[in-house]
Amino acid sequence: MVNGRGWICIALGVFGAWKPGKAVMGAILFAAFDALQIRLQQTGIGAVVPYQVFLMMPYFLSILALVLMSRRAEIPAALMVPFNKGER
Repeated sequence: MVNGRGWICIALGVFGAWKPGKAVMGAILFAAFDALQIRLQQTGIGAVVPYQVFLMMPYFLSILALVLMSRRAEIPAALMVPFNKGER
């Protein structure tokens, strides 16, 4: 189930700089953020802080990671260029 995680998928592409190894490490990092928010909800903090704050945390951390990584980001030259068969 996607469950609203399309944004994190786009963030993984940018965070990983379109390299599979970095994208896998980014996916593990974002999965750790998601697991952390579940753990924090189960602690005593969850009684004081609304649960929506914990649900927001992986998305907030992904935006923070994008901001930090975007300064050095290089996009592929063929990104957003349509492919026409037979043309070069």
